[in-house]
Amino acid sequence: MSKPQKILISGAGLVGSLLSVLLGRRGYEVAIFERRPDMRGVEVDSGRSINLALSSRGIHALEQAGLIDDVRKLLIPMRGRALHLSGGGKEFSSYGQREEELIYSVSRRDLNCLMMSAAEEAEPVDILFNQSVEQVDFEKGELAIVDLQNDHSYRRSFDLLIGADGAGSPTRDALLAANGGECSVDFLDHDYKELEIPPLNSEAGGYQIEPEALHIWPRGGYMLIALPNQDGSFTVTLFMPKQGEISFEKLENADQLNAFFEAEFPSAKRLIPDLESDFFANAQGRLGTVRCSKWYYQDKALILGDASHAIVPFHGQGMNSGFEDCSELIRLLDKHNDDWSVVLPEFDRIRRPNANAIADMALENYVTMRESVTDSKFQLKKELGFELERRFPDRFVPRYSMVMFHLLPYASAMTRGNVQQEILSELVQGVDELSKVDLEKAERLVRDKLPVVDLSRPY
Repeated sequence: MSKPQKILISGAGLVGSLLSVLLGRRGYEVAIFERRPDMRGVEVDSGRSINLALSSRGIHALEQAGLIDDVRKLLIPMRGRALHLSGGGKEFSSYGQREEELIYSVSRRDLNCLMMSAAEEAEPVDILFNQSVEQVDFEKGELAIVDLQNDHSYRRSFDLLIGADGAGSPTRDALLAANGGECSVDFLDHDYKELEIPPLNSEAGGYQIEPEALHIWPRGGYMLIALPNQDGSFTVTLFMPKQGEISFEKLENADQLNAFFEAEFPSAKRLIPDLESDFFANAQGRLGTVRCSKWYYQDKALILGDASHAIVPFHGQGMNSGFEDCSELIRLLDKHNDDWSVVLPEFDRIRRPNANAIADMALENYVTMRESVTDSKFQLKKELGFELERRFPDRFVPRYSMVMFHLLPYASAMTRGNVQQEILSELVQGVDELSKVDLEKAERLVRDKLPVVDLSRPY
């Protein structure tokens, strides 16, 4: 395929906007078709967007696009988990053991607005809002589009179509129909609702609880989390089963809701004055994982981000993995001199196993967040993992750190993490504190089972 003259992107969300910046600055003519109105000029429905956690992979892609300096103005650092225990106690668990090992809370809306503006500045990029992609004709290289604002249909030609249009992607459906490929969408039996802890003072701001932390109220089968916002508020999200003894279906009225929060989250309840109105007004969101058998069609189309690999939010990697898609695509264009016929299949071969790996780890981390974080054996393993990292930094790196603070492929992080978990489990057998761990045995296991890892390069 010669260098495409017209690249159309379906979706002006986070991934589509970032990719358009990167491609526009590379000299491509890019047009983005977005079904929604321009969020920079309209209110966005509340209760539908979990706060985002930006970490190293996303930061790396934003640096490539030259946007990180502007984005940093939107970020709030989170150094670890603030655990609110069922007995009323509190604990703090750091994410890493180095000063720079932290993640950042960021408003999805603010970040998306910033990147759409950057995309429009990256000539020649054009964003068209209120445009619904209805049909894709790959043989003719045309989209059938409905202008929702002016209520008329038209067609638009393309050399390359990129679907960044989310978990319900129509581009994906067209691509898979053309390929004869398969896609699975697996929904959890848990949903979520968003609430809010307001600022300490409505005019002066200020935080009611520690701002540099991700707050978790873990309760085994369900949990509440809170991420800080720049205005002093926290976006609070309740995750719990849809059905069952303790579930959303059991919270049908204000009395049931208040009794549940008073019993399970009394410290949080005192911080949420609009609990009832928020809970019953905000949508109940679904949580699911998308896996696709193929991400490209010939040299004419590609899907990426949530369109190809939507994941549950419990590892904070949905946005970051989508941004890494963009970063990896640019790396491959550099490597293959913009030969898309080579880039597309190689991108699919490299990214799909990593997307599946982070999907699995995100599902595992839900259990960790709502249950394991309060377990004494889990805490001992984490403490031992930090000790082994200090002793063997080129061999033992905690899995969470590999995912969040480095650019090692997700699949490699998962594989090494499984080996490390086996080592930790063996070392803490019959042991209840770090001082009793056989560190000589630990050294033998680490050197025998974990080769030296190069964390300086992503691929």
